[in-house]
Amino acid sequence: QVQLVESGGGSVQAGGSLRLSCASSAYYTIYCMGWFRQAPGKEREGVAAIRSDGSTSYADSVKGRFTISQDNAKSTLYLQMNSLKPEDTAMYYCAARTRPCYGGAPRNKYDYEWWGQGTQVAVSS
Repeated sequence: QVQLVESGGGSVQAGGSLRLSCASSAYYTIYCMGWFRQAPGKEREGVAAIRSDGSTSYADSVKGRFTISQDNAKSTLYLQMNSLKPEDTAMYYCAARTRPCYGGAPRNKYDYEWWGQGTQVAVSS
């Protein structure tokens, strides 16, 4: 069993910053974790992912603005979001994969078995 709890969402103006956190508790070994987002009427998309060895991957739309990191001692995943844009508005979800990750940290939603409940991010212009 894996439990994931996100926090840190909120409302900010364009150009602002937020840091999302995802606290995890897991009976199984977590090999990869990721941040996903879903705006109303749109598919859930992978924003950033990190493997247990620290390798990361980012969607082109957030490269240079978002940073994913993990604190293994605290079992917490983070997403630092800078230079936020209105198009970043979405529900943000944390996800975990308890199978080995090959070929890097995946950002496909079908690669993850465990999901948090989400935290809302709203960016106004």
